Amino acid sequence: KISFDLAEYTADVDGVGTLRLLDAIKTCGLINSVKFYQASTSELFGKVQEIPQKETTPFYPRSPYGVAKLYAYWIVVNFREAYKLFAVNGILFNHESPRRGANFVTRKISRSVAKIHLGQLDCFSLGNLDAKRDWGHARDYVEAMWLMLQTDEPEDFVIATGEVHSVREFVEKSFKHIGKTIVWEGKNENEVGRCKETGKIHVTVNHKYYRPTEV
Repeated sequence: KISFDLAEYTADVDGVGTLRLLDAIKTCGLINSVKFYQASTSELFGKVQEIPQKETTPFYPRSPYGVAKLYAYWIVVNFREAYKLFAVNGILFNHESPRRGANFVTRKISRSVAKIHLGQLDCFSLGNLDAKRDWGHARDYVEAMWLMLQTDEPEDFVIATGEVHSVREFVEKSFKHIGKTIVWEGKNENEVGRCKETGKIHVTVNHKYYRPTEV
Protein backbone atom coordinates (compact mmCIF):
# COMPACT_ATOMS: atom_id res chain seq x y z
CA LYS A 1 0.00 0.00 0.00
CA ILE A 2 2.94 2.35 0.60
CA SER A 3 3.16 3.30 -3.09
CA PHE A 4 -0.29 4.92 -2.83
CA ASP A 5 1.06 7.15 -0.04
CA LEU A 6 4.33 7.93 -1.84
CA ALA A 7 3.18 7.91 -5.47
CA GLU A 8 5.56 10.58 -6.81
CA TYR A 9 8.58 9.07 -5.05
CA THR A 10 7.61 5.65 -6.41
CA ALA A 11 7.46 6.99 -9.98
CA ASP A 12 10.84 8.72 -9.56
CA VAL A 13 12.63 5.62 -8.25
CA ASP A 14 10.93 2.70 -10.00
CA GLY A 15 10.11 4.42 -13.28
CA VAL A 16 12.54 7.24 -14.05
CA GLY A 17 15.24 5.53 -11.96
CA THR A 18 15.40 2.75 -14.55
CA LEU A 19 15.69 5.32 -17.34
CA ARG A 20 18.61 7.01 -15.56
CA LEU A 21 20.53 3.72 -15.41
CA LEU A 22 19.84 2.91 -19.06
CA ASP A 23 20.77 6.42 -20.14
CA ALA A 24 24.03 6.18 -18.16
CA ILE A 25 24.95 2.97 -20.03
CA LYS A 26 24.28 4.68 -23.37
CA THR A 27 26.02 7.96 -22.45
CA CYS A 28 29.13 6.14 -21.21
CA GLY A 29 29.39 4.10 -24.41
CA LEU A 30 28.81 0.79 -22.63
CA ILE A 31 26.00 -0.57 -24.83
CA ASN A 32 28.15 -3.44 -26.15
CA SER A 33 29.74 -4.40 -22.82
CA VAL A 34 26.87 -4.26 -20.32
CA LYS A 35 24.01 -6.66 -19.66
CA PHE A 36 21.07 -5.02 -17.92
CA TYR A 37 18.51 -6.80 -15.76
CA GLN A 38 15.37 -4.86 -14.85
CA ALA A 39 13.52 -6.14 -11.78
CA SER A 40 10.04 -6.12 -13.24
CA THR A 41 7.01 -7.39 -11.31
CA SER A 42 3.83 -9.44 -11.43
CA GLU A 43 2.10 -6.25 -10.21
CA LEU A 44 2.08 -5.29 -13.91
CA PHE A 45 -0.77 -7.78 -14.38
CA GLY A 46 -2.80 -6.26 -11.51
CA LYS A 47 -6.40 -6.81 -12.56
CA VAL A 48 -5.56 -9.96 -14.44
CA GLN A 49 -6.80 -10.32 -18.01
CA GLU A 50 -6.19 -14.07 -18.27
CA ILE A 51 -5.25 -17.01 -16.05
CA PRO A 52 -2.48 -18.04 -15.86
CA GLN A 53 -0.51 -14.94 -16.82
CA LYS A 54 2.28 -15.27 -19.36
CA GLU A 55 4.68 -13.06 -21.29
CA THR A 56 1.96 -11.98 -23.75
CA THR A 57 -0.75 -11.24 -21.15
CA PRO A 58 -1.96 -7.60 -21.37
CA PHE A 59 -0.87 -5.44 -18.42
CA TYR A 60 -3.38 -3.76 -16.07
CA PRO A 61 -1.46 -2.33 -13.07
CA ARG A 62 -3.51 -1.44 -9.99
CA SER A 63 -1.10 0.69 -7.94
CA PRO A 64 1.34 3.60 -8.41
CA TYR A 65 4.09 0.99 -7.98
CA GLY A 66 2.67 -1.16 -10.78
CA VAL A 67 2.26 1.86 -13.06
CA ALA A 68 5.84 3.02 -12.42
CA LYS A 69 7.10 -0.48 -13.14
CA LEU A 70 5.12 -0.46 -16.40
CA TYR A 71 7.15 2.56 -17.53
CA ALA A 72 10.35 0.76 -16.52
CA TYR A 73 9.31 -2.33 -18.48
CA TRP A 74 8.67 -0.43 -21.70
CA ILE A 75 11.76 1.81 -21.45
CA VAL A 76 13.87 -1.37 -21.21
CA VAL A 77 12.17 -2.74 -24.34
CA ASN A 78 12.72 0.61 -26.04
CA PHE A 79 16.47 0.72 -25.30
CA ARG A 80 16.84 -2.93 -26.30
CA GLU A 81 15.24 -2.35 -29.67
CA ALA A 82 16.63 1.14 -30.34
CA TYR A 83 20.26 0.60 -29.29
CA LYS A 84 20.65 -3.22 -29.31
CA LEU A 85 21.42 -3.21 -25.59
CA PHE A 86 21.27 -6.60 -23.86
CA ALA A 87 18.42 -5.65 -21.51
CA VAL A 88 15.78 -7.94 -20.06
CA ASN A 89 12.69 -7.66 -17.86
CA GLY A 90 12.21 -10.35 -15.23
CA ILE A 91 8.47 -10.31 -14.48
CA LEU A 92 8.70 -12.00 -11.10
CA PHE A 93 5.96 -12.94 -8.69
CA ASN A 94 6.54 -12.45 -4.95
CA HIS A 95 9.91 -13.80 -3.85
CA GLU A 96 10.55 -14.00 -0.12
CA SER A 97 13.36 -14.81 2.31
CA PRO A 98 14.50 -13.86 5.84
CA ARG A 99 16.13 -10.81 4.22
CA ARG A 100 12.77 -9.40 3.12
CA GLY A 101 12.02 -5.98 4.63
CA ALA A 102 9.92 -5.89 7.81
CA ASN A 103 7.28 -3.72 6.08
CA PHE A 104 6.34 -6.61 3.74
CA VAL A 105 3.47 -8.77 4.95
CA THR A 106 5.40 -12.06 4.98
CA ARG A 107 8.13 -10.70 7.27
CA LYS A 108 5.64 -8.73 9.33
CA ILE A 109 3.80 -11.99 10.05
CA SER A 110 6.89 -14.15 10.67
CA ARG A 111 8.60 -11.52 12.87
CA SER A 112 5.42 -10.89 14.88
CA VAL A 113 4.79 -14.61 15.43
CA ALA A 114 8.40 -15.00 16.59
CA LYS A 115 7.97 -12.11 19.05
CA ILE A 116 4.72 -13.64 20.37
CA HIS A 117 6.56 -16.93 20.85
CA LEU A 118 9.28 -15.10 22.83
CA GLY A 119 6.75 -13.20 24.93
CA GLN A 120 7.74 -9.84 23.43
CA LEU A 121 4.39 -9.18 21.70
CA ASP A 122 0.75 -10.09 22.27
CA CYS A 123 -0.99 -9.00 19.06
CA PHE A 124 -0.39 -7.50 15.61
CA SER A 125 -2.61 -6.00 12.87
CA LEU A 126 -2.95 -6.90 9.20
CA GLY A 127 -4.99 -5.71 6.23
CA ASN A 128 -6.94 -7.90 3.82
CA LEU A 129 -6.60 -11.46 5.14
CA ASP A 130 -8.07 -12.89 1.95
CA ALA A 131 -5.56 -11.22 -0.39
CA LYS A 132 -3.81 -13.95 -2.38
CA ARG A 133 -0.27 -14.08 -3.70
CA ASP A 134 2.15 -16.44 -5.43
CA TRP A 135 5.01 -16.63 -2.91
CA GLY A 136 8.33 -18.28 -3.77
CA HIS A 137 11.84 -18.31 -2.31
CA ALA A 138 14.19 -15.51 -3.37
CA ARG A 139 17.06 -17.98 -3.85
CA ASP A 140 15.22 -19.65 -6.75
CA TYR A 141 14.22 -16.34 -8.27
CA VAL A 142 17.77 -14.95 -8.21
CA GLU A 143 18.90 -18.05 -10.08
CA ALA A 144 16.23 -17.28 -12.69
CA MET A 145 17.52 -13.69 -12.95
CA TRP A 146 21.04 -14.99 -13.58
CA LEU A 147 19.80 -17.46 -16.19
CA MET A 148 18.03 -14.64 -18.10
CA LEU A 149 21.39 -12.93 -18.48
CA GLN A 150 23.02 -16.09 -19.90
CA THR A 151 20.79 -16.38 -22.98
CA ASP A 152 22.14 -15.65 -26.46
CA GLU A 153 19.43 -13.07 -27.14
CA PRO A 154 17.76 -10.81 -24.52
CA GLU A 155 14.22 -11.90 -23.71
CA ASP A 156 11.62 -11.11 -21.05
CA PHE A 157 10.28 -13.90 -18.80
CA VAL A 158 7.53 -14.40 -16.23
CA ILE A 159 8.80 -16.30 -13.16
CA ALA A 160 6.37 -17.87 -10.67
CA THR A 161 5.68 -21.00 -8.63
CA GLY A 162 2.17 -21.40 -10.03
CA GLU A 163 0.68 -21.71 -6.51
CA VAL A 164 -1.55 -19.11 -4.86
CA HIS A 165 -1.99 -18.73 -1.08
CA SER A 166 -3.87 -16.23 1.08
CA VAL A 167 -2.51 -14.00 3.84
CA ARG A 168 -4.89 -15.87 6.17
CA GLU A 169 -3.24 -19.19 5.28
CA PHE A 170 0.22 -17.66 5.79
CA VAL A 171 -0.81 -16.56 9.30
CA GLU A 172 -2.20 -19.99 10.19
CA LYS A 173 0.92 -21.84 9.03
CA SER A 174 3.22 -19.40 10.84
CA PHE A 175 1.44 -19.90 14.17
CA LYS A 176 1.34 -23.65 13.65
CA HIS A 177 5.14 -23.48 13.46
CA ILE A 178 5.20 -22.40 17.13
CA GLY A 179 2.50 -24.87 18.18
CA LYS A 180 -0.48 -22.50 18.15
CA THR A 181 -3.78 -22.91 16.29
CA ILE A 182 -5.48 -19.72 15.12
CA VAL A 183 -9.29 -19.63 15.10
CA TRP A 184 -10.96 -16.77 13.22
CA GLU A 185 -13.89 -14.86 14.73
CA GLY A 186 -15.95 -11.95 13.38
CA LYS A 187 -16.08 -10.46 9.90
CA ASN A 188 -14.28 -7.82 7.85
CA GLU A 189 -12.59 -5.17 10.02
CA ASN A 190 -13.95 -6.77 13.18
CA GLU A 191 -12.33 -10.13 12.45
CA VAL A 192 -9.73 -11.39 14.92
CA GLY A 193 -7.41 -14.38 15.12
CA ARG A 194 -7.63 -16.08 18.49
CA CYS A 195 -5.29 -18.75 19.83
CA LYS A 196 -7.27 -21.96 20.31
CA GLU A 197 -4.94 -23.15 23.06
CA THR A 198 -4.82 -19.98 25.22
CA GLY A 199 -7.83 -17.94 24.12
CA LYS A 200 -5.64 -14.89 23.50
CA ILE A 201 -6.25 -12.65 20.48
CA HIS A 202 -3.05 -12.48 18.45
CA VAL A 203 -4.27 -10.99 15.13
CA THR A 204 -6.56 -8.04 14.38
CA VAL A 205 -7.58 -6.35 11.12
CA ASN A 206 -6.90 -2.68 10.43
CA HIS A 207 -8.36 -1.04 7.34
CA LYS A 208 -5.34 1.29 7.00
CA TYR A 209 -3.40 -1.68 5.61
CA TYR A 210 -5.92 -2.30 2.82
CA ARG A 211 -4.98 -1.25 -0.71
CA PRO A 212 -7.46 1.12 -2.45
CA THR A 213 -7.38 -1.38 -5.35
CA GLU A 214 -6.39 -5.03 -4.87
CA VAL A 215 -4.66 -7.18 -7.47
